[in-house]
Amino acid sequence: MSYLDNILFAIVLIIGFGYFISNIKKIYRNINLGIDVDRKDNSKQRWKNMAMIALGQSKMVRRPIAGVLHIIVYAGFIIINIELLEIIIDGLFGTHRIFAFLGSFYNVLIASFEILALLVIVSVTVFWFRRNVVRLKRFVNSDLNGFPKNDANYILYFETLLMFLFLFMNASDLHLQDIPGGYSHFIKAGSFPVSQFIAPLFDGMNNDLVAMLSELFWWLHIVGILIFMNYLYFSKHLHILLAFPNTYFANLNPLGEFDNLEAVTKEVKMMMDPNADPFAAPADGDETPAKFGASDIQDLSWVQLLNAYTCTECGRCTSVCPANTTGKKLSPRKIMMDTRDRMEEVGRNIDANKGVFVPDNKSLLNDYITPEELWACTSCNACVEECPVSISPLSIIMDMRRYLVMEQSAAPAALNSMMTNVENNGAPWPYNQQDRLNWKNEN
Repeated sequence: MSYLDNILFAIVLIIGFGYFISNIKKIYRNINLGIDVDRKDNSKQRWKNMAMIALGQSKMVRRPIAGVLHIIVYAGFIIINIELLEIIIDGLFGTHRIFAFLGSFYNVLIASFEILALLVIVSVTVFWFRRNVVRLKRFVNSDLNGFPKNDANYILYFETLLMFLFLFMNASDLHLQDIPGGYSHFIKAGSFPVSQFIAPLFDGMNNDLVAMLSELFWWLHIVGILIFMNYLYFSKHLHILLAFPNTYFANLNPLGEFDNLEAVTKEVKMMMDPNADPFAAPADGDETPAKFGASDIQDLSWVQLLNAYTCTECGRCTSVCPANTTGKKLSPRKIMMDTRDRMEEVGRNIDANKGVFVPDNKSLLNDYITPEELWACTSCNACVEECPVSISPLSIIMDMRRYLVMEQSAAPAALNSMMTNVENNGAPWPYNQQDRLNWKNEN
């Protein structure tokens, strides 16, 4: 590569990483729109969860076929991109296979990269057939219409293209390495168990043409990686990065254990205290909460917003949801997608108004998620248990239900009737306490 190429490469690299960092800052800003919660407890268990779930893919393999294929693609993404370090150094300094001095270890690395690249192509092909030919039910739900469906395919095409570019780059390199007497800077380095079968395609070509093609494959591969990296911001594949913090900060409480609203707890304790003065002024530091529950993203916690960005739209949550299975409108996947979409809308509002959110007369509740969806939930935690990266759609559902009940008194009639019975009769049934045992006198 010439000095001009090195400078051009540095510019491309700066633009690619600069745009990526600017989008990461937006994500960080949007997540911090949520309410602060403390998730610093029990760090040992949190590190273990991250290692087992995000790194070890322990929940993915519950569905063995998809799980194993996903591990292959995941390993390919992580391990093959170690090669990115060599590409960056070569591109900046005009070297070629700078790590070739590692000798046999380098050969093992390149060989393992190639085998992984082939396995990734096979896995991605299977994923494409599952989505577009077999059309698994969880991939054809209405909540995936439009961009979400296309996005999944774009990623599959992109991953396949990057793997082929990697193999063709190596194949052309191998062809030039094998020229008797050597060719230019193409030194003997690496082991190529897959691309050796592609290299014969260059037999009979002019060596200079093969060198140009090799450089073209090299450029397309690195530029493709930068494009893919920046596409993540717009894609469901942000989980590649966010699965790690999401599993670390996940709720460690037993499933089904909900947090109490502190303001309500204080109010109840005061009502039960015979010595409390109901007309006393609030103590210092005690403030009336602005809102009970959540109607928009600013009412959710930053962990819930991190959940929304981490969602990979795999649909495992929706596939096990009893409400969805019985035809109700609820889809836990849609809850997370809607939360992310609203968060992005608020973020664009902030960008357009120089860092300040201007009320837009919209909210997550009603404009994105309907009460019908929220009340269809049985709060069984199946979606939480099934999610491969520890996302909790249920926590968002319950916070929005709280808002409907405590702020709008908008609970369903059946629920209102049940609560009235509990208040009046001490039980959810419409019988007074004296009549509770009448059933034993019936034939």
